[in-house]
Amino acid sequence: MEKKELIRYAMNAREYAYAPYSGFQVGAALLCKNGKIYTGCNIENAAFTPTNCGERTAFFKAVSEGEREFECIAIVGGKEGEMTAPSPCGVCLQVMAEFCDAGTFEVIMAKSEDEYTVKKLSSLLPYGFSLG
Repeated sequence: MEKKELIRYAMNAREYAYAPYSGFQVGAALLCKNGKIYTGCNIENAAFTPTNCGERTAFFKAVSEGEREFECIAIVGGKEGEMTAPSPCGVCLQVMAEFCDAGTFEVIMAKSEDEYTVKKLSSLLPYGFSLG
């Protein structure tokens, strides 16, 4: 799958974001190794702690349906009317590390289909927590 196509999925997912407190809407599209795509958006909560990021929403949807092998994730975000190329938070990176090979899993941080950065998970979370 082309990176641009995965970014489009993330941009569409962003439309469903529930972000009344920060105004920062995030969309994510997670590509499984079998070609399936799971999308997610951020869902905020007045108590803040129960807030869930778009990346984790996509991962939890996929894992809850039996997926365990992932290739890459595209992430877009920004306040209404603007786009940035957001980096995943530490919690999201740790969730990715739980299910992905940090040396091969790619994180696509996109501002648009044509303006994006691709990083390996290992470069974004060089010292992730592990029980091994």
